[in-house]
Amino acid sequence: MLGEIFGLPAEAVALLQVVPYKGCLPTAVPSDPLIYRFYEVISVYGTTLKELIHEEFGDGIMSAIDFSMDLQREPNPAGDRARIALSGKFLPYKTYWRPAPSVAAPASSPP
Repeated sequence: MLGEIFGLPAEAVALLQVVPYKGCLPTAVPSDPLIYRFYEVISVYGTTLKELIHEEFGDGIMSAIDFSMDLQREPNPAGDRARIALSGKFLPYKTYWRPAPSVAAPASSPP
């Protein structure tokens, strides 16, 4: 067992075995003030970020699976700031259908 190899206590092993959930917030609009700020940032800047990503990379999405995140404290005389960097692999949109082949119109006979 990996917990034994790394010398982890049983509580840590149990936490590492919890299945992560997507969208596990109890309400559609978060009530926790910090989580609400993330919701607000995406509500305000989401379409701008999407357009900037499409302009830089083309049409596609940023992966939330092949993904990393970094959080750092940024000292500031007016109050320390939280610097959050999100890094997701760009995945271009794929087309899974092909348009029907066009049928050429029959050649018209001369009048």
